[in-house]
Amino acid sequence: MNQELIINSTPNEVVIALLHDKRLVELHREKNNSKFAVGDIYLGRAKKVMTGLNAAFVDVGYDKDAFLHYLDLGPQANSLIKYVENTQSGKQNVSNLMYFKNEPEIKKDGKINDVVKSGQNLLVQVAKEPISSKGPRITTEVSLAGRYLVLIPFTDKISVSSKIRQQAEKHRLKELMQSIKPKNFGVIVRTVAENKSVADLEADLNDLVQRWNECFTALKTATPPTRLLGEMDRSSAMLRDFLNPSFNAIHVNDLNLYEDLKSYIKTIAPDKADIIKLYSGKLPIFDAYGVEKQIKGLFGKTVHMKSGTYLVVEHTEALHVFDVNSGNRSKSENTQEQNALDVNLEAAAEVARQLRLRDMGGIIVVDFIDMHNLDNRKLLFDKLKEEMKSDRAKHNILPPSKFGLIQITRQRLRPEVNIEVAESCPSCGGTGKVQASILFVDQIENTLRYILTEQNQKNITLQVHPYIEAFIKKGGLFRSLQWKWRFNYKQWVKIDAIPSMGFMEYKFFNKEMDEINV
Repeated sequence: MNQELIINSTPNEVVIALLHDKRLVELHREKNNSKFAVGDIYLGRAKKVMTGLNAAFVDVGYDKDAFLHYLDLGPQANSLIKYVENTQSGKQNVSNLMYFKNEPEIKKDGKINDVVKSGQNLLVQVAKEPISSKGPRITTEVSLAGRYLVLIPFTDKISVSSKIRQQAEKHRLKELMQSIKPKNFGVIVRTVAENKSVADLEADLNDLVQRWNECFTALKTATPPTRLLGEMDRSSAMLRDFLNPSFNAIHVNDLNLYEDLKSYIKTIAPDKADIIKLYSGKLPIFDAYGVEKQIKGLFGKTVHMKSGTYLVVEHTEALHVFDVNSGNRSKSENTQEQNALDVNLEAAAEVARQLRLRDMGGIIVVDFIDMHNLDNRKLLFDKLKEEMKSDRAKHNILPPSKFGLIQITRQRLRPEVNIEVAESCPSCGGTGKVQASILFVDQIENTLRYILTEQNQKNITLQVHPYIEAFIKKGGLFRSLQWKWRFNYKQWVKIDAIPSMGFMEYKFFNKEMDEINV
């Protein structure tokens, strides 16, 4: 399976599309200078300790206080609190924990007010980003994720990913970690560490220890609320988590981001540095790689599949619902049961894709077409589990009920990706009426005349729908409208065809490709 990242950088945000064999499977949006991302570490201050909820509300600088439940404290919460107090009072002079004496672990069924006091400074990590009217959810079980390892302070436990099957390799990794990890730091060995060299793993470990040093340095003089250590940007994090031999291309349209990613990938996988490519084509990058078209087809209430089957997606306050419809897909030579199975298997793959693509969380109910054969129901259940294996979010799938419903719970760490695919008409502005189409090209020329003669702009680019571009260039050399404008205004106007634009929509850009607003 070939994997590609298409990264569209704009002044306000970076949009990242993950493609498997040219099919869009994940879409991530990251606002520039975004805060409160999963993994960010903050020094906060406990504002309210709610014994009834067995939780505390912590000020980390967001509009709404962050939520810290007792179960999110982690067993070493008292050790972390002591470390913060000692560091800020000057008793802890070094970041390493070699001589730090851990406090006893907290009780599994204890009370929040036994650990957290109102007004107390707390070192916390964002576990779930702010969603809707809720503030971020946080934890005091701090961890630092790297390419191959996850570093956890205040414990000596070493864990190896359960996806590494070979016992000899598990034993090698455990022995290796035991010999190189710092005292009082635990390590989780990630799946991608399998068969990696000592040098690779040690370099990753040293990088994580250095990040802990940066957090310690910031903590010494910090006053809450403040961010001590930010998680890397989303594009770098995806490289860290996804990069494998099947990853064959990363296309990015921004030079600065290209150089940052190139530098980062050289540190984690120098042999893969050449897969990052700077896009400089005429079309927007998402149009050029077919991402924009897939976004338009995959978001929205109805999602169509190649065979004619389609899904209807509904959202409520409590849950998300997928309704599977066979549409016009029905093979007469098959029985009703076989047709239902075929439709359901295809829909299962698309449901798994939609969950990742929209990053839907909470309770999901899928209403598959009824099947009476128990073997077919098990086949559908196994198919859905197989398709969901590549989903990084924690999830649980229940077997089909007698009504054909499958219930899924899926971890939600970030707001759901919700893209409105129904567009307001750029020509009528939603009124339902447009100017006479015969005047459309005259309107373009009037705007062009104003830009060239009144604003004295040079090197103009006009972006229009491909049909309009063909009309403007019709006639070829010396006879087309484009050449007419060249003779009239003594300037060449470049015409770009943009498939995602409306039929009667047009935009002018200057030589820096900034839009000219008239």
